[in-house]
Amino acid sequence: MNADEARKLIESGRVDERTLKDILSFYGISVPKGVTVKNIPDSLDLHYPVVLKVSDPEILHKTEAGGVKTGIGDYSQLRIEFEKMFRKFPGKNFLIEEMISSGVEIIIGAIDDESFGQVIMLGMGGIYTELYKDVVFRLLPIDRNDAEDMINSVGVRKFVEGFRNIRVSGDELIRLLLKISDFVTAIGSNVKQLDLNPVILGNDSAVVLDAKLIQNPPNKL
Repeated sequence: MNADEARKLIESGRVDERTLKDILSFYGISVPKGVTVKNIPDSLDLHYPVVLKVSDPEILHKTEAGGVKTGIGDYSQLRIEFEKMFRKFPGKNFLIEEMISSGVEIIIGAIDDESFGQVIMLGMGGIYTELYKDVVFRLLPIDRNDAEDMINSVGVRKFVEGFRNIRVSGDELIRLLLKISDFVTAIGSNVKQLDLNPVILGNDSAVVLDAKLIQNPPNKL
């Protein structure tokens, strides 16, 4: 993949989660190893446990729709869960990914704001994002000083410094914020909203577990 191919994929108007993650990976952003399928494969080149998700650009809230199953420990369990999900979402694609559960959950996003233009957002992630509303925004593109300032403005700073024997890598988070800045700036007006939630931060890693892209309508491009 190159930058032109990435842009054309997004401009096609239907980018599922795995395609978006492949594009993010091209921009140097870490994502779990996974595969998109229509039917259960005979074997998988993945390490268990895995996560099974329905994969369709029109299903933005997969968890609420019952389209996510985590902690699948072996192939037999995967087959059972796949059959259940297949009956619930007939004709859809499904994403199977290696499960990453160790780390601190954060959210990173980008929005094409009508008043300010493209902005990037950072906050504590997972299911508590809307509850705590502990987020910070900056205009894009950002530099390293902006990224450091964002981290120092929200609760994730406590985990970078070390909190209750949990410490995550501030350098990896800065690197990720700058990579996302590069990606959104390169894609330009195609991005109405980008949600990366959760992103799992470890002491030497930052991995995007879930990714959604809402595109601007054609008349905005």
